[in-house]
Amino acid sequence: MAAPFTLGLVQMSPEKTVAASLEKAAARVTEAAGRGAQVVCLPELFATPYFCRNQDHAAFDLAEPIPGPTTDAMAAAAKAAGVAVVAPLFERRGAGCYQNSLAVLGPDGGLLGIYRKMHIPHDPGFEEKFYFAPGDLGFKAFATPFGRIGTCICWDQWFPEAARATALAGAMVLLYPTAIGWHPSEKAQYGETQRDSWITVQRGHAIANGAYVAAVNRVGVEGGGAGYGETLEFWGSSFIADPSGRIVAQAGLAEEEIVTAVIDPQVVETTRRHWPFLRDRRVDAYGGLCRLYGEETGGKAS
Repeated sequence: MAAPFTLGLVQMSPEKTVAASLEKAAARVTEAAGRGAQVVCLPELFATPYFCRNQDHAAFDLAEPIPGPTTDAMAAAAKAAGVAVVAPLFERRGAGCYQNSLAVLGPDGGLLGIYRKMHIPHDPGFEEKFYFAPGDLGFKAFATPFGRIGTCICWDQWFPEAARATALAGAMVLLYPTAIGWHPSEKAQYGETQRDSWITVQRGHAIANGAYVAAVNRVGVEGGGAGYGETLEFWGSSFIADPSGRIVAQAGLAEEEIVTAVIDPQVVETTRRHWPFLRDRRVDAYGGLCRLYGEETGGKAS
């Protein structure tokens, strides 16, 4: 069985330029490694503002290929610190095709794999369908020298199917780089409920799959104004939950922080032995999950 390893989450806000954000992130990777982290995860689109608050064709200029500036900088940071790094970015596949992606970089600086966000939201202030094509690589787990990790991105974290598919790919920990926050007009009435729902659903994924779950969010206020898309206040709260759903490490609401926790394969093994949800799945009875909703309708064509 693989040995335990330490996971580090970097809760941060972007700087005014991509170059400055990459420099900050590299410093945070080094700091996390100094605290014992062997795998370090950064937030969704960490090097840029959350440009998806509204629709702006000029924002496509922020996209870059893989390999590119973000993966080059984070690969160098990973190699210098001797850690694996999960580096989210705005990926340019080609003219007119862009995706919300992440690269998994090994401690030698090599590219271990790519994940592309599968579920793309479209809500006021989260205009992601304008920018991103849906992922085309499926749900994945990546073998790092420290252990097998699974990656999804933000909106993916609400879907139990995504968590299950990633766990079945062999992930001991499900990583969710995130950019989520409050609209000013909603915070007073709904804010705490929204944040609690975000935490609760992911703790449920940990329990249902007998896996660790880690969500890493950004912090800070971006934009100005009271309307949808004008301002978002990111609520931080990055956390790591164990396979029983217990939160074992968590950051605050507003400050940049690094949180770490040990990912222990033996805990995954023991939890799944006692709560054998994977064993007792009725894979023969889940065909309905492949339909969007309800029963098939309509008769045969005459």
